[in-house]
Amino acid sequence: MAEPKRVERPLSPFMIGPYYRPQMTSISSILTRITGNGLIVAAVLAVWWLLAAATGDDYFATADAVVRSWFGKLVFLGSIWAIWYHYLAGLRHLYFDAGHGMEIRTAETLGWVCVIGSVVLTVITILIL
Repeated sequence: MAEPKRVERPLSPFMIGPYYRPQMTSISSILTRITGNGLIVAAVLAVWWLLAAATGDDYFATADAVVRSWFGKLVFLGSIWAIWYHYLAGLRHLYFDAGHGMEIRTAETLGWVCVIGSVVLTVITILIL
């Protein structure tokens, strides 16, 4: 019996470089996961601040200093963008679940709509607040 010829292929689509060109659909999927995990950091910081307020003045002063520092502001600014991105990506997936937008061009366009729309909505949110 003849031995089958093995074809050398990359092991993973995440081997960015000569084997794989990043596509908007994969980038948006990765961004959805990153923003979901990033929102956990903002939630932990907010809960810590609330628990510190209930605990005592000294502990609250420490937590409040962290929340009002550049780090806290950066976390909450990033969480505003992450919330908008996650929301728009969720709407995109509802559209996909309904059986629409499965063409490659439409899926890539919707990925760009999520990215650009989330940035625009973040700026609008900051201007309103």
